[in-house]
Amino acid sequence: MRVTALLVTLLAAWTGLARQSGDRSVRWADVLRQGADWYIGDQARAIADAVLLYQRASGGWPKDIDMTARPVSADPAARDATIDNGATTTQIRLLARVRDRQGRIESRHRDAALRGLDYLLAAQYPNGGWPQFFPLRDDYSRHITFNDNAMVNVLLLLDEVSSGRPTFEFVDDGRRVKARDAVARGAEVILKAQIVVGSELTAWCAQHDEVTLQPRGARTYEHASLSGMESVGIVRFLMTRPASPDLTRSIDAAVAWLRRVRLDDSRWARFYEFGTNRPIFSGRDGVIRYNLDEIEQERRDGYAWLGAWPRALVDEEYPAWKNRETAR
Repeated sequence: MRVTALLVTLLAAWTGLARQSGDRSVRWADVLRQGADWYIGDQARAIADAVLLYQRASGGWPKDIDMTARPVSADPAARDATIDNGATTTQIRLLARVRDRQGRIESRHRDAALRGLDYLLAAQYPNGGWPQFFPLRDDYSRHITFNDNAMVNVLLLLDEVSSGRPTFEFVDDGRRVKARDAVARGAEVILKAQIVVGSELTAWCAQHDEVTLQPRGARTYEHASLSGMESVGIVRFLMTRPASPDLTRSIDAAVAWLRRVRLDDSRWARFYEFGTNRPIFSGRDGVIRYNLDEIEQERRDGYAWLGAWPRALVDEEYPAWKNRETAR
């Protein structure tokens, strides 16, 4: 009985502390995966209010921060706003979903979300691509960034905005028109950037030059190559666009390439060598190797070199899309 009473007392104390701290039981990684009721609750509102404090003067947000907790100190002037690792798109989506008990978005959340949309629209290059960071930096982040689906995340968000989805009903017509144009230009540059090897249309690199659209490397172990991961998100986005001969050709070619480079264990490599389609790996020394075991343990275990990223696309999603297109 004494043990039971002690447990009850400890549980009550823990619950009280959780309430005092805002009950952050929902992790930042899961803020877009909650049921509809959660977004009209106190916890969602508290997290949304914390998100406002991280917003930069540019309108965007930094990455890799747990924004379920309020910042110890805020620096709106910091030039670290980015679309990398889901930053900015995640914050805009969260702010758009959080509502009061009557289902209305609160003005402070609406205004911050609109500033975030303006940031995304301002960051787009005239040719339709997006850099990883904006304002621009003098490094590889200036390249058009498909890495980790950065640009695709932006395009999918802006497409929802331009389509007038219920979550974004607060967005004005002017911004919707701009979003629609941004998505069209983004799709256009994707088609232009698709890599031709010899005479064969293949896939995409994780980064492309913001001027020439040529494939580019990033960190020392991320060489210019054909991507077995980022190409998947690009194809999925293209399959949402209105059909055209160029679009169909692009999708067909990319999926055909993904099928050809499937490994014997039914996985794919993150990076493939131009011309040979051999998987490539690299450590922090920047030397290309063809065997994962030849790079240092830290990079071998600390990076996603192999995965099943295209499996659902090539085995299920693409055939279903192809059937729908053929039936039209």
